[in-house]
Amino acid sequence: MSNKQDNIKRTEISQLGEFGLIEHLTTEFQMKNKSTLRGVGDDAAVINYGDKDTVVSTDLLLEGVHFDLMYTPLKHLGYKAVTVNLSDIYAMNADPKQITVSIGVSNRMSVEALSEFYAGIYIACERYGVDLVGGDTTTSLKGFTISVTAIGEGERGKITQRQTAKEGDIVCVTGDLGAAFLGLQILEREKDVFLASPQAQPDLGGQDYVLQRFLKPEARKDIVDMFRQADISVNAMIDVSDGLSSELFHLCKQSELGVQIREADLPISDEATELALKFGMDPMVCALNGGEDYELLFTLDESSYNKLPVGADVRAIGKMLNQASGKNIESRSGKVHELLAQGWSHLDD
Repeated sequence: MSNKQDNIKRTEISQLGEFGLIEHLTTEFQMKNKSTLRGVGDDAAVINYGDKDTVVSTDLLLEGVHFDLMYTPLKHLGYKAVTVNLSDIYAMNADPKQITVSIGVSNRMSVEALSEFYAGIYIACERYGVDLVGGDTTTSLKGFTISVTAIGEGERGKITQRQTAKEGDIVCVTGDLGAAFLGLQILEREKDVFLASPQAQPDLGGQDYVLQRFLKPEARKDIVDMFRQADISVNAMIDVSDGLSSELFHLCKQSELGVQIREADLPISDEATELALKFGMDPMVCALNGGEDYELLFTLDESSYNKLPVGADVRAIGKMLNQASGKNIESRSGKVHELLAQGWSHLDD
């Protein structure tokens, strides 16, 4: 009996070489932005922003630390590698325009596998209107390494930072929190089941929302567009990548302020709440410390808050206070507790 794997075409990367591989993976990318003067194919990209401010962000993703190929489809991984970088640009109230992608590849990766990865990158570039303008490829002795740099532009003087929150600002967050963390828990559970019993079938029914939140997060371009359309001025902003509590600590440290948020106002989806309770977890802890939500956390004054359109995907969760007030959370019963930053750290063992 023939094995299905025998019929799958596999092209060794060595057959194409470095430059042949780059051409193979990037040939479908077309430039969309006037600011892109030169993209893939030269020693460096050439970008002209004129009177705009330039914003650059870089993320490094390591197999076994940031992603697990046992349950992460390569197309989803390519898409996510882009969107998590674009999220950083939007968090600066800027528009991403270009990305570079560098990869370290072991000999267990085929051209077809990398093509699937780049297909995800291509979809993200199309969705968000950004250009792939360069990168690098190299051999990795162990695992798959991904480095994406996002370059964006913003109106001069309107870039939003973490250090400019003001005492009395209303603290807001977009979307919902904790679902991505719970999606990861499902995948890790199914991985453990598979390792113990390779014949077992995965049990992922009814978990589409939390799985998508982890495997295919979206950058909140829509929120930044809304700010501009409604003429809303945001004082400080950060994206929620490492957990809400950790990001609040960043805002407080950079702005030299305190904060108090309300447990009752934390946005948690019904799917995430139900799953957290099923796993014996506190939904609030998942929302505060889970990470990888890639929502936007921002502060603004009351007049700007009142400009938010009815139905906006934004929830007010607290207020910025003076530094001496500390960082606290008000429980549903009205008791005030110290807020702890226990978000996921990229440097944890």
